[in-house]
Amino acid sequence: QVKSTMLVTLWVFIGIEGASVFSGRAERRKDIATATVLGFFTCLALYALVSLLSLGILSQPELAALKNPSMAGVLEAVVGPWGAILINIALVVSVVGAFLSWTLLAAEIPHVAAKDGTMPKFFGRESDRGVPSTSLLITNLLVQAFLLITLFAQSTYQALFYIASVAILVPYIFSGAYAAKLALTGESYASGEQRAGPLFAGLLATVYGLWLVYAAGPAYLFMAAILYAPGIIFYIWARREAGEKSFTLIEALVAAALVAASVAAAYLIWNGSISPL
Repeated sequence: QVKSTMLVTLWVFIGIEGASVFSGRAERRKDIATATVLGFFTCLALYALVSLLSLGILSQPELAALKNPSMAGVLEAVVGPWGAILINIALVVSVVGAFLSWTLLAAEIPHVAAKDGTMPKFFGRESDRGVPSTSLLITNLLVQAFLLITLFAQSTYQALFYIASVAILVPYIFSGAYAAKLALTGESYASGEQRAGPLFAGLLATVYGLWLVYAAGPAYLFMAAILYAPGIIFYIWARREAGEKSFTLIEALVAAALVAASVAAAYLIWNGSISPL
């Protein structure tokens, strides 16, 4: 139960890095940090208030029996039927906003990667208005494909956010590890600048990410390997476009291990040993 709760907690905060993803479009670099910090603490405060204050209005069994969105039932108990209507309207606005932001977020990542040569150049194509058109089309087609797979597999929303959470954990872990590495080596730091705080934060983020991967279990970790393995093809494609060597020896070993894990995962899913959906 604790492991499941931790993954759900991770899921509700996924996307907090959105300001960093769009940092190249910001007029002032300072706004990126401000948006990230304000976004995180605003979400944290809202989640905490909704979870705690509702217990002062309805009992735990009554809260558990409420239909989604449960906050509509809570506000209805306070102010009457119009409270439920208000929450439902707010939910529609929120979902539309989330759909728009995640559509742009998913398209921006391969677009930026194409700009620095990590992804093939065609992901970097833009419309006349500067919109990453090719990346937008491909990422949305992939989203629709996964929704159809989930539908025909008769799976649940919970399975989707478990898979998404584990998949995003991989870059989270490497980001934390890289932050710790920079603090250790002193790169990007001025002479005499304190590095203990960033080092602790990087190590803590790395350990916490590894723990969450363990909490997710092997089924979702294997599923993530299947999702990441095809990315090797695009990376090799991008390296060849740049006329550079695809892998160093260590990178080649990591890529081979990833492919092996994805093949093993596909076999285990095929014979029914694991079932992430």
